[in-house]
Amino acid sequence: MSAKGKVLVAMSGGIDSTVTALMLHNEGYDVIGITMKTWDYASAGSSKKETGCCNLDSFNDARAAAVHHGFPHFVLDIREEFGGFVIENFVDEYLAGRTPNPCVMCNTHIKWRALLKRANALGCHFIATGHYANVRLHDNGRYVISKGKDATKDQSYVLWGLDQELLSRTLLPLGNYHKTEIRQMAHDMGYPELAKKSESYEICFVPDNDYRGFLKRKVEGLEETVAGGNFIDKSGRIIGKHRGYPFYTVGQRKGLEVALGKPAFVTQIIPETNTVILGDENDLRQNEMLVSKLNLMKYDNLTPGMEALTKIRYKDAGCLSNIYPENGNVMVSFYEHVKGIAPGQSAVFYEGDDVIAGGIIQKGTSI
Repeated sequence: MSAKGKVLVAMSGGIDSTVTALMLHNEGYDVIGITMKTWDYASAGSSKKETGCCNLDSFNDARAAAVHHGFPHFVLDIREEFGGFVIENFVDEYLAGRTPNPCVMCNTHIKWRALLKRANALGCHFIATGHYANVRLHDNGRYVISKGKDATKDQSYVLWGLDQELLSRTLLPLGNYHKTEIRQMAHDMGYPELAKKSESYEICFVPDNDYRGFLKRKVEGLEETVAGGNFIDKSGRIIGKHRGYPFYTVGQRKGLEVALGKPAFVTQIIPETNTVILGDENDLRQNEMLVSKLNLMKYDNLTPGMEALTKIRYKDAGCLSNIYPENGNVMVSFYEHVKGIAPGQSAVFYEGDDVIAGGIIQKGTSI
């Protein structure tokens, strides 16, 4: 056995996970590759061709790389685990009038747990993925996710839910590299086709980005049940009819199919009455929000009023704020108004490059 230990590497067949596995292999780790099958479209009645991490070509690419470099590779079917949590959560959140982030839920509750369970069974000391982020041991003895070197690829936002047990076993080799460097590595390692391979940013089980169609397929009779609800303005005046509240998200402008003579945006969704509130862009600007389901990362406790850069979506640059813990939740007070606080999305708090904590947005307010 290598002095560096044995590591189970999640291999999707794409460039990032392949380079991760080969990088660790070249550094002297005993590598075992594992490809996780999370979803198939036939089970949901979709004719869409499987893409991204869930297609046979990707499985074969991952296995071929492992065989070529002399380390084992397995395919792990976690469709039941994935569907029973991630997809049910995705549907339930939209039916509750919120906007979910399934990648965060998958990382937090399914993918890392599945990896760790199999790592333990295979005697692996570590698990590794191709995420662009870093994990380090802080001076206080806690493990911390930090931003990746490549700001355009940084994925620390989607890893806020990992607990200390998972972080203590996690390796993220790509965190100190730019994507251009990884492409060059793939080329130098003899995989020029990977260096040119396009990337998918779709939700793995919604490959056409049509979440509305997905909801209709998953919930029988949904379209008929919710059709004909009211669009109202902030004063409560009915200004039109909509197709059903689950088919709208806070901040949405396009596809409203209502003529008001000016741009309109979804500012609030009320599932109990099948009502969607529309307003102008300024109505999306808020300076407070409530965040629940916290995972503390950098510190054991949050200091009331501590300053943090808070991100409310993946590509958000973040805004300075003060955070106030209360009864297991956090009230966030932004220094300035921010636009598009969407219940169900993740809020992640940063101190410099380090993730302090993260949670799920419950509501935004303006004072």
